Amino acid sequence: MNTFKVSLQETSNDTIIKFEINQIITKHQSYEFNNIDEAKPSPLAQQLFYLPFVKKVYISWNFIALERYSIVEWKDVQDEVLEQIEAYLNDGGVVIEESQVTKKKPVTVYAESTPNPAVIKFVANKKLVVSLFEFTSIDEAKESPLATELFHFPFVKSVFIDENYVSITKYDIAEWQDITMELREFIRNYIETGKDIVNANASQTTEKTEAQSANNFESLDDTSKEIINILDEYVKPAVASDGGNIQFISYEADTKKVHVMLQGACSGCPSSTYTLKSGIENMLKEMLPGKVEMVEAING
Repeated sequence: MNTFKVSLQETSNDTIIKFEINQIITKHQSYEFNNIDEAKPSPLAQQLFYLPFVKKVYISWNFIALERYSIVEWKDVQDEVLEQIEAYLNDGGVVIEESQVTKKKPVTVYAESTPNPAVIKFVANKKLVVSLFEFTSIDEAKESPLATELFHFPFVKSVFIDENYVSITKYDIAEWQDITMELREFIRNYIETGKDIVNANASQTTEKTEAQSANNFESLDDTSKEIINILDEYVKPAVASDGGNIQFISYEADTKKVHVMLQGACSGCPSSTYTLKSGIENMLKEMLPGKVEMVEAING
């Protein structure tokens, strides 16, 4: 059984606090409740309203936000609330009773071109996953029911899923103008049914990987940490908008060489070499003078 982990996240409004969860809990829907009567579709929200200081409950894909009355400060009660939410979820408590929900937001998906002519990004108006996943074959896709079904299309070469989009790499046998509409409608219908995008154990595996990465970060040398921070702040948002991802692999101090991995639309992209040399490599040379001379990439 996959364990729920809850963490605190402050907001710009000191009366509201977020409890982030390591799994999707609402089948990609969002709900707002102003009192215990409105919270009938959510046993969890009803339980939270028994706390006298809870004014409003907002439940979204992987977090719960609570607004408080002024009778308490969050610092005095937040740890107990976190423990209550975590225990409720791990005891199998129901977050939303779907039969009680009458209004559902329509699912929209649009296709967006990427710098890689073999890849198109299908963007949804809902969050799909908590962490990114890449599958290059139907065997790898066992963790993802959506990716498994996509591989039944003979022209699908690989599937990359992150936050609210799916990037698909095609084989040359098909042209995008012939298959884009079919894929877009398939993905939209799949999301609309509320079926799992990835299995729970896939999320758990990713969480372990992320935790391991965080632990590894602390053991890295200072230059490697600086490189990771630069990639996270300046590079990842740009490549994510193109349907891809970049991951730091290693740094060689003696040769001043940085190794990275390209995933999704960045993998095999004709412009990726130019982007690495003229973009990322020059940026690292400029921001870390004398420490970086070359950036080399492998495709994910």
